Amino acid sequence: MPRSRALSFILIAIVLVLALTPFLFSGSQPLSTAAKICVFIVLVASYDLLLGYSGIVSFAHTMFFGIGGYGIAIGLEKLGADWGSAAIGLVAALCTSAILAIAIGLLSLRVRAIFFSMITLAVASAMAVLASQMSGITGGEDGLSFQLPYALRPAFRPFAEPVFGVMINGRIVAYYLLFFVAMGMFLLMLRIVNSPFGRVLQAIRENEFRAEALGYRVVAYRTAASVISALAATVAGALLALWLRYNGPDTTLSFAIMIDILLMVVIGGMGTMYGAIIGAALFVLAQSYLQVLMEAGSKALAGIPLLPNLIHPDRWLLWLGALFVISVYAFPGGIVGRLRQGKRN
Repeated sequence: MPRSRALSFILIAIVLVLALTPFLFSGSQPLSTAAKICVFIVLVASYDLLLGYSGIVSFAHTMFFGIGGYGIAIGLEKLGADWGSAAIGLVAALCTSAILAIAIGLLSLRVRAIFFSMITLAVASAMAVLASQMSGITGGEDGLSFQLPYALRPAFRPFAEPVFGVMINGRIVAYYLLFFVAMGMFLLMLRIVNSPFGRVLQAIRENEFRAEALGYRVVAYRTAASVISALAATVAGALLALWLRYNGPDTTLSFAIMIDILLMVVIGGMGTMYGAIIGAALFVLAQSYLQVLMEAGSKALAGIPLLPNLIHPDRWLLWLGALFVISVYAFPGGIVGRLRQGKRN
């Protein structure tokens, strides 16, 4: 459980807004922002399972994210725009991610943490180069655009009349598919970290030598955690590709995405799972609307010296970085950690 009334209220509010976004907001940007939040909740939660609960610092997480995106893209683009093609692409991506995660885990988790991190960084970089070079399969730098199954296309109309004033089409169906899959994946990961398996992972994170002395096979548990995390990240990549109807190296394999994941984990709170919801929501909202808010503020302060230039929309990344630094200083344990600490006080 969240173990904090304020945290519970925030989580319920975020989930309700995400669930009702098509009916609360008009236009494509709010719906796209909400869809991106759902995808990153799964992605950040999967990385929190790896870093926050297992103590494994990996830079290859976007590799599995990209494999999921390419699995769906290649399946729908090469085999046809139907559910069977999407299922084949997803299953192939999940199998590929599981094999790579097992290989990386068994070969690398025996070494010290910093060397493991460097190995994962090298593997992720190699995968990005491979995706760019294999243009016949992956589309190279241009990526792959594809058609969705008919039920997920904007032309699809399941109802003849509007529902609560909104005409339901395939785009909204795609959003709710993404929303419910993301919710199911998050609840599954939450159950995993609160199971005996999750408790063993936390024991290994706290004291690896003691856990091994108690008889737990540390490498086996860490490898299992890596596989579970990789599979969840693969599903997140598949969801993003379905939503965008496109996948390319910059969309899912970019190292900038890995940095964003780390920021969301730190902002929300490592080792909490619930931090993935808050961190993803805050970060994606800032990415989507901070520049717009700064532009409005710059225009409103047009007559005042210096201030309009200070909050010019071109400087939105500077302010995003400043907000991150402030949040780390104000909430060293993340927002979830701070809310739980406030409850104990």
